[in-house]
Amino acid sequence: MSTDIGEGRTPERASRPRPGIRRRAIAGVMLIATIGAGLLVYRALPGTAATDIAGDALYAVAAYLAVVLVGPRLPPLVVGGIAAAWCTAVELFQLTGLPLVWGAQFAPVTLVLGTVFDTRDIVVYLVTIALATALDAGLHAVRHARR
Repeated sequence: MSTDIGEGRTPERASRPRPGIRRRAIAGVMLIATIGAGLLVYRALPGTAATDIAGDALYAVAAYLAVVLVGPRLPPLVVGGIAAAWCTAVELFQLTGLPLVWGAQFAPVTLVLGTVFDTRDIVVYLVTIALATALDAGLHAVRHARR
């Protein structure tokens, strides 16, 4: 007779948090820290190409972490694909001019949708998400190797 405790969990594994819950919690904490760092870059540092790139990289990391928060059991490549699609779509949406208009009416919109299209932003997003995906995949492999 099996003594499983829900979702195939045995008594010795019952006290450990499920991987999805742990990954979601870590992503949530990291997302808050990433947003804080992004706001710090936006508010405290002068507007230069370097701070623009840093802001883009932090935005991409935040997108990646948000996807993990919503789907903690998704594999890293899927998370990276969704985050890359989101960032690219937001950047392409800027070509409509709507984010600039909306941002003029309500400034916080610019933090999520940006203002004007820049090809460099897409490059920064994709490189950052590729690095985040590789790091997450490496951590995923280490976690599963220990089981």
